[in-house]
Amino acid sequence: MKRKVSYQKGIIGLFCVLFVSLLFVQCKKDGTNASLVSRALVNTPDTTIFSPFYDSTVVPFANLQPGINDIVVTKSVQSIIRNNCVSSGCHGGGGVKPYLNTYEDVLNMVKPGDPQGSQLFQLITTSDLNKAMPPVNYGVDLTISEKSVVYNWIKNGAKKVPALEDYRPAAVALLTSGCSSGNCHNQATAGGGWARKGLLGALAATDSTAFLFTNLTSGAVTSYPQLKEPKLTSVWTAYKDSVRKFYTDTLAFASFRPYKIFSTPVSAISGRGPLNTYDDLLLDALYPKSVRSNSSVVFVDGNGKSFYAKGDYLNASSTLLSRVDTTLLIANPRTKVYSTKNQGDMAYSDGGLRPSEVAIIKGWYFSDNNIPDVWKYGTDGTGIFKYTYSGKVIVKK
Repeated sequence: MKRKVSYQKGIIGLFCVLFVSLLFVQCKKDGTNASLVSRALVNTPDTTIFSPFYDSTVVPFANLQPGINDIVVTKSVQSIIRNNCVSSGCHGGGGVKPYLNTYEDVLNMVKPGDPQGSQLFQLITTSDLNKAMPPVNYGVDLTISEKSVVYNWIKNGAKKVPALEDYRPAAVALLTSGCSSGNCHNQATAGGGWARKGLLGALAATDSTAFLFTNLTSGAVTSYPQLKEPKLTSVWTAYKDSVRKFYTDTLAFASFRPYKIFSTPVSAISGRGPLNTYDDLLLDALYPKSVRSNSSVVFVDGNGKSFYAKGDYLNASSTLLSRVDTTLLIANPRTKVYSTKNQGDMAYSDGGLRPSEVAIIKGWYFSDNNIPDVWKYGTDGTGIFKYTYSGKVIVKK
């Protein structure tokens, strides 16, 4: 009898060991005990990731039939949830509540503007095995990028349709990182070009340096002088301040007319206006480089000094947007005459922007109140941007 009881205890003990072993195996991920896995978003979320709710977003002021440069296609909150949470046996209906099939369903789990206070974000970042979603034994975890998308979407207001808060960080990052390389729209290169031409007066040897650019196609090597800090910030800030002051009242502030330009004949080395920061982008949007750097003399002062900057900043036939989006033609705001061909060099010659990225930039451009309406719809609201194929003119809604 005692032997039988001992035998039964042995069997029960074996089952207990087996059960615990199965749990341990079930709660392992990539060979690591799941209790040691951290699911927290320890990285600072990348706020420049465009984070809409839907995979496909038609930007404001798209063409009649939205096409290239009108639609942003990217990984969205909905696709992240669909791929990780929504199935017939889980949060997709007929399984585990809450169901997460629609925007309204998901919105019930968030506090717009407060990711840390939102249940959705808490579940995808907690390391509590009893709460984590997807479950640890599901075998997957959201990537840092996916968690950042959810974070940004909630932080920016958890909107159904993206707005300025969504477009601007992504657009600014695309332009400042994609267009401001050392030999392109770069502050240091522009300042270095001015320095080489003697437009900055006496400089110390430590104020500038140079880098060599080799064209892999032709083999040609170009030396680009670079103005260094702290001189760079002081020079570039002073230039922007003078531009803004001059164009607020060209008569009262005539002495502030820009002299340092970015193209021939004064400074062929730095042929592009800098776009390193959001403030640089606004300067270029309000006072286009073509106005500040005309290719020929437009004014000679009483001392015989020649200037290449126009006095009317609206007398321009290109803008920041027209140099990005090849589907648009622009009209000179002052003369109202449309260009006969598209531009878009900044997208396809310089930065190599994809259609979705151009769409993000267009979404930002028309959403940002810091870009005045005159550079969106013209002096009278009748429009300065026209789609090449449909002829649709963009007017204020």
